[in-house]
Amino acid sequence: MKDMELEARMQEAEGADGIHQPHDKGYKYLLSSKKLFLELLRSFVSREWVEQIAESDLTALDKSFILPDFSEKEADLVYRLKTKEQDVIFYVLMEMQSTVDFQMPYRLLLYQVEIWRDIRNNTDPDAAARKSFKLPAIVPIVLYNGEAPWTANTTFRGGIAGDGRFGDELLDFSYLLIDVQRYSYWSSAPMRRN
Repeated sequence: MKDMELEARMQEAEGADGIHQPHDKGYKYLLSSKKLFLELLRSFVSREWVEQIAESDLTALDKSFILPDFSEKEADLVYRLKTKEQDVIFYVLMEMQSTVDFQMPYRLLLYQVEIWRDIRNNTDPDAAARKSFKLPAIVPIVLYNGEAPWTANTTFRGGIAGDGRFGDELLDFSYLLIDVQRYSYWSSAPMRRN
């Protein structure tokens, strides 16, 4: 599928009528198709691991989490992925946004911790206690379709007071931002367009 076709389908989803947050639900519906999700990644995320994904390697997970403040939050899309070249399973977490959310790094951290907690709780305790046990990688992605430019931090550390005074001891991660209105994402790699 060409980028223009994907773009047209996403615009159709954004214009859905009669439902709360139609853009989010429309995108979630469209991207629940492994084929479309993979096409979105290949169109906007220029990373070597993206090129190694086969559609059959993706498994969509239906996950909602009870966060520490007791509010139920539903991750928009979570895919489990097993790469071809390595026996590594990792998760791609995608959150859909129509407005700038300055708490996004914190929200993504909570989702990641809940995914890891779920995996840890469902792993045999003896296996989890071994030195060889490792939690899977999680790649957080925000799909943004708002009118205003995205101005929230794209790193977790950017939202910590006095972050410049501390070294590697502070927790940090960044997320990929796919800005649908501007056809780009902000990270260290340039957007790939066919």
